[in-house]
Amino acid sequence: MIFPRRAVLVAVLTLTLIPLTTPQAEAEPRKQSQAAGAALARHMLARLKVARPLSIRGYSRERFQPWERRSGRCDTRETVLARDGRHVRRDAACRPVKGLWYSPYDGKRLRSEKQADVDHVVPLAYAWRSGAKRWSQAKRRAFANDLIRPELLTVSHSANIAKGGRGPQGWRPQRRAHWCRYAASWITVKHHYRLFVTRKEKAALLNMLRTC
Repeated sequence: MIFPRRAVLVAVLTLTLIPLTTPQAEAEPRKQSQAAGAALARHMLARLKVARPLSIRGYSRERFQPWERRSGRCDTRETVLARDGRHVRRDAACRPVKGLWYSPYDGKRLRSEKQADVDHVVPLAYAWRSGAKRWSQAKRRAFANDLIRPELLTVSHSANIAKGGRGPQGWRPQRRAHWCRYAASWITVKHHYRLFVTRKEKAALLNMLRTC
């Protein structure tokens, strides 16, 4: 087949002017970012005190007072669901009635608010045994409702139930691809609030950071 000269010229110019990118080239900045994040996480983890867990005695979810009112009628949970979802619609009381969510723990796509939970990455009961037992009520409330640190995340109800109050030495996200971010988030929260880690917890976190 013979192509018109103009068509050939357009094709050549297109190939010359548009840089060709490969999936490997596109993934390189992401890998570098993950490596830098992992290095920072290791640095923060090294600065955390290693100790035995405190007694669970005296703990109750109410000692952390989740969820507090944020703006208008919206509480922290409703704020996180709106932040993490797509096409989220809320009723007059701020409750999500429609939306799409993605659970990074198990890769599930959630089409109903009833399938979604807002997870405390460092569970409240675990934080209690890591030093929060000695905090003031105000500090525990701030921890449970923290929208700045990576402590609150929308996940599937089933993943949240499976995790419960366990730490990384007893539970890990089903998706290995999320281990790096999960470990970094856990360490970031503990470092900010100066919560200590156990020896097994630290080993499990370091193991997950190797996937970064």
